[in-house]
Amino acid sequence: METILIVDDDTDLGWNLSNILKGKGYNAIAVGDGIRALNAVKKNSPNLVLLDMKLPGMDGMKVLEKIKKIDKNLLIIMLTGCGDVRGAVKAMKLGAFDYLTKPFDKDELILVIKRALRTQYLTKEVETLKKRFGEKITAEELMGESPQIKQVLKQIKIIAPTNMTVILQGESGTGKELIAQMIHQKSPRKNNPFIAIDCGAIPDTLAESELFGHEKGAFTGADAQKEGRFEEANGGTLFLDEITNLSTTTQRKLLRVIQERRLQHIGGKRSIKIDVRIIVATNINLSGAVRRGKFREDLFHRLNEFHISLPPLRERKEDIPHLAMRFLKEGNQELNKKTEGFSSDVMKLFLNYPWPGNVREFKNVVRKAVLLCDFNHIKPEHVSLDNIAPSKKPEFQQDLDKGVSLKEITKKATRQIEKKVIKQALTKAGGNKSKTAKILKIDRMTLYSKIKEHKIRVPVS
Repeated sequence: METILIVDDDTDLGWNLSNILKGKGYNAIAVGDGIRALNAVKKNSPNLVLLDMKLPGMDGMKVLEKIKKIDKNLLIIMLTGCGDVRGAVKAMKLGAFDYLTKPFDKDELILVIKRALRTQYLTKEVETLKKRFGEKITAEELMGESPQIKQVLKQIKIIAPTNMTVILQGESGTGKELIAQMIHQKSPRKNNPFIAIDCGAIPDTLAESELFGHEKGAFTGADAQKEGRFEEANGGTLFLDEITNLSTTTQRKLLRVIQERRLQHIGGKRSIKIDVRIIVATNINLSGAVRRGKFREDLFHRLNEFHISLPPLRERKEDIPHLAMRFLKEGNQELNKKTEGFSSDVMKLFLNYPWPGNVREFKNVVRKAVLLCDFNHIKPEHVSLDNIAPSKKPEFQQDLDKGVSLKEITKKATRQIEKKVIKQALTKAGGNKSKTAKILKIDRMTLYSKIKEHKIRVPVS
């Protein structure tokens, strides 16, 4: 859980922001002046700071400078009034990530925070990639050596040197963002920006501004000109994650920008030339979404210049021991531990578990186990897994009697587990699909697709 520090002498605003952030799953700390802010940074090591420009005693600009001396990489978003946009721009030159002009709405706040935290995560990942490639660590060492991964790496090698648009398709947690970074790092654009945007996290009302930018006064709250993500990625790569979440209107404008290689800010008349390589990702079948009328066919054909399918972890279990040691090493470095390995019982658990959250879930499980382990080797008591077992074992016994392959049985078991988990989450959320999607940490479009796929009857609250 990320910790966000709120620094504002308006106690009502601090209280409201705390509640909003806690409701979104963040840990929030609110203080009213610069001295307390500096102490909170030292004591709590927050992931991000919301910092008001006007504070009693030490102003926001001075607090920003002092925070950067404590932690130069700490994300800071300035909060400013309409009349002090120039000061906020100056703050960004001093190291602030972005600024918000009061009054701002909740969706805008959460979007900027998510973008900041995602940028921080990507920066770390890209630096890790650069370091590993600099050390001549192979992509196989990074991802695994299964036949499925070797095929993916072969495709990356073929497509990376080109400017072709790429569709990455795979379940949530299979590493689509890592693949996009690898394509960028192996391309002629590697020294230019890699910009990622989670299309599922952008409210429809802000999507066009986020992608294409806006002019001052273009709409209520547009107090200054803002570049969009396309401009930020100019000369580099733009990664559009979960692209099916974009509205049909935004899809239409996206198609035009990709075709013309030009865009206009919202409220603007100037045509801006862009040079951006596009990589998109989806956790559903994009051609199927086209057939169901959920995605524009013309945009699909424009994007579908090259397609890479990423296998789920359960279909490449020979990579699990390798990934386990990689995540163990990373956990040791991050947590300052010296854990040497895994007991045989733990490795059996890893190999028998279906990993519905794929590599992302696996990494989190190993990281937590490293934190909890006080021995040389991680034991079962250090491992937290959602051990959801299928209830109809006789059915699998019948499958074995018929001579059905292990792959088919595993696939069938996984589908049963998935259906059961979705039904439990829907029940817990009282049939509310938005709440269910949040519980399962998937986007709404994916949830709707899964409900239809499994023919799940949604409970009525």
